[in-house]
Amino acid sequence: MDNLRGSVLMVLAMAGFALEDMFIKRLAEAMPVGQIIAVVGLGGAVIFAAITRAQGRRLITRDLLARPVILRNIGEMAGTMCFVTAIALTPLSSASAILQATPLVVTLGAAVFLGAPVGWRRWLAILVGFAGVLMVVRPGLAGFAPASLFAVGAVIGLAVRDLATRAVPAAISSMQLSTYAFATLVPTGAILMALGGAPVALGVGEMRDLGLALLCGVAAYYAIVAAMRVGEVAVVTPFRYTRLVFALGIGVLVFGERPDFWTLMGAGVIVASGLYTLMREARLGRRRRRQGRETA
Repeated sequence: MDNLRGSVLMVLAMAGFALEDMFIKRLAEAMPVGQIIAVVGLGGAVIFAAITRAQGRRLITRDLLARPVILRNIGEMAGTMCFVTAIALTPLSSASAILQATPLVVTLGAAVFLGAPVGWRRWLAILVGFAGVLMVVRPGLAGFAPASLFAVGAVIGLAVRDLATRAVPAAISSMQLSTYAFATLVPTGAILMALGGAPVALGVGEMRDLGLALLCGVAAYYAIVAAMRVGEVAVVTPFRYTRLVFALGIGVLVFGERPDFWTLMGAGVIVASGLYTLMREARLGRRRRRQGRETA
């Protein structure tokens, strides 16, 4: 029963993130990317700071200067900046398809930088997943959109964030990390506005979409945290890929997108590779735990 509840919560979280992307894409039609990032960052930082204080935790601690925290914030800044730019300039469906490669890059980074054991089957799955990304991006071909490389940059940035999170001191809560991450988006957006894209006055429609984007994002974050706590990680995590289903639906119904054959094929390859990698990691984890019990 717990796994069912966790799976449902994960699906709801992915729906929330897809809706957040929809509102951000709509905002990008009237607002520069830097302004969107700065305002969303400020709103998210205020919300998570209030939650952190309500939990009785301090906002400012020495742990802010811990190397993993700094690296995580840099990854968050780069990943968010690239992904918001990608969904502003490219179809939501293709940007979301490329984003699904993040778990594969995390597995690759864990092997290269953290010394995590990765067998030949998972290496092969990673390579196949990257082939799926190339199907969506299609560099050098007629369907190539240079702006789609921002989605690739988002994958790298968010993978750095996820890898750094593994090394964050246990004393730092998820809410504190979220507060720091959103707060760093404010100067990121300000720098982008200084480089080009002066801020615009917010109308009723923009303020509504900003509020809804924040509401969906915060609700989705809460749901994903609850999902990981309620259900088994190996069971719940694969449902992250439902975000692509929601993104495809929103892209078609709201923005009139028509994903072509190669985008859909590449998305399928990426998701299949990611699911295989997750299942393989779960199987190996169970085997290691079983061996540990037998030798204990």
